[in-house]
Amino acid sequence: MSFFGSLFSPNKKNESVVLVEVGADSVAGAYVAYAEGELPILLYTRRLTVETREGEPRDKSMLRALKILADTLLREGAPVLSRATGSGASDAVLLSINAPWQKSSVRTERFVDEDDKEFSFTKSAVSDLLKKTEIKLPRYMRVDETVIGTILNGYKTQDPYGKKAHRASIIVLTSFVNEHITKNALSTLQGVFHTKNVRPLAGSALRFQTILRAFPHERDALILDATGALTSIAFVHRGLFIAITEVSDTDKQREWMEHVGVQLAELAKHYPLPRTIFLLAQESDMASFRKKLDAGDLGKFWLSDNPPKIVPVLPSHLLRFVRVAAAAAPDLPLLLMTLFHGGQTSEES
Repeated sequence: MSFFGSLFSPNKKNESVVLVEVGADSVAGAYVAYAEGELPILLYTRRLTVETREGEPRDKSMLRALKILADTLLREGAPVLSRATGSGASDAVLLSINAPWQKSSVRTERFVDEDDKEFSFTKSAVSDLLKKTEIKLPRYMRVDETVIGTILNGYKTQDPYGKKAHRASIIVLTSFVNEHITKNALSTLQGVFHTKNVRPLAGSALRFQTILRAFPHERDALILDATGALTSIAFVHRGLFIAITEVSDTDKQREWMEHVGVQLAELAKHYPLPRTIFLLAQESDMASFRKKLDAGDLGKFWLSDNPPKIVPVLPSHLLRFVRVAAAAAPDLPLLLMTLFHGGQTSEES
């Protein structure tokens, strides 16, 4: 029996998913097959450069490239999926939207009992609090709001619901995507793949969450995401997100490292900085970003002569979680999307 024949047997819960990533400089897509109890298989990948015509807005260029990508995925990728699983149809499409069309934020919300009495921590109480503290952004749509940490009586708690507490707080990760871009991207993907099951997400939030899953023992770290047009930084303390900040690109005269330094200095005013930095970038750009960080005198932000440890995240770090059958070289953002969807599926089942 072939490998795929044994993997996609009728008694397993199987799912075929199209992954699509859009950004200002490139768009990418993949077909991934998931089977219960097995590593996901990355069957086909494709990345296209966004070609901008003279005088053309960036969003129009990207949407044109997205249509070309979607048609290519259907024409070239669906037959690969069919040969592997017996069907070329996908069950869902996961759409990751990158800067400058996405925003993510982290906030802490606290439960206050005026009488300081013990109370039961419930899902309904969390839902009510999130409704009261809902964040809205003009021209953006909220696509995800996740409680990524719960602290009861001063301690992080994994299974908090139903437990008693005098004090409680939740850490909430909220993601927004540009409404105009998202509606146009959804229309394109729904038309090509003939499905309404297209889930949009903010790219940086997706990658930040997946890095925590891929490196669970690194509980204190900075995640420097330079995969797209803008760079963002996530601050992780004791396994919890504390802050997410975006590196400005408005002043073109300043160097990238200077922008990063401004944000690190701002974070250092409020928190002691962790000594591990995960660097996310396209593999072709990784050496350049690493060189800039090495030359950036990072020790001054830690008030130390010893610079922090920089960990360039490479596709090879993630291959223990994914089986790659695609002919193209592993693509880091698509690998992270593969792991993210697999993690979501595991948590729901």
